[in-house]
Amino acid sequence: MSHESWAPERAAEVIAAHVSLDGATLPILHALQHTFGYVPTDAVPMIAEALNLSRAEVHGVLTFYHDFRREPAGRHVVRLCRAEACQAVGAVAVANHAKARLGIDWHGTTDDGRFTLEPVFCLGLCACGPAALIDGEPVAGLDPAALDLCLEACA
Repeated sequence: MSHESWAPERAAEVIAAHVSLDGATLPILHALQHTFGYVPTDAVPMIAEALNLSRAEVHGVLTFYHDFRREPAGRHVVRLCRAEACQAVGAVAVANHAKARLGIDWHGTTDDGRFTLEPVFCLGLCACGPAALIDGEPVAGLDPAALDLCLEACA
């Protein structure tokens, strides 16, 4: 999915479209992330002002939920399952291989902006783990070699 470049005017439009909702903080954060691919730091005071909240309150919500990004993700997002069922069948080895191959840790993005690595806790593919989502597409039965093929396919 392609995202718009950060523009305060566009952020103001997104915020205004959701400000009247009950409990508008989360819908606004989701809408901003959907629009820009992340929630820019410069949006926090805009949200706070629109909702009559402190910046700290908005920042607290933004940082509490791990799915909100505060920086743009890589072009390809690799989410590896960290749940017990996948760990029991080799997910730790796959995760260690992914970190080594990409040269990043969890929540990191490669220097070239190509990949972001995220942990996820249960994709519902327990019977055929280790599992992952790569750019939103489920992949099961992973081992380090299969992960390499998936990463190469993202070229």
